[in-house]
Amino acid sequence: MVREHTTGEVLMVAWMDDEALHRTLTTGRATYWSRSRSEYWVKGATSGHHQYVRSVAIDCDGDAVLVSVEQVGAACHTGNPTCFFDELPVVQGRPSQPEGDR
Repeated sequence: MVREHTTGEVLMVAWMDDEALHRTLTTGRATYWSRSRSEYWVKGATSGHHQYVRSVAIDCDGDAVLVSVEQVGAACHTGNPTCFFDELPVVQGRPSQPEGDR
């Protein structure tokens, strides 16, 4: 998962294997693995919409990565600032009340 460093806005989700992570950590440029093209790609190399890495964290299981970046230009290939622009309708849930408050 990729977020904008200063705002925390979620920008996109992309696939990283160990080599893509290594390249990201050692170059400071967000590098991903394209499963459809079977090749590595650096965000912005063709579009000019670069991601400059500011921090990288892994989750408690070590199987998900959170990359914080300085995004230059649109993060989404559609030209949108984020890939998460199409919200779905949802019924709003309510938090459960502690037993003593019921």
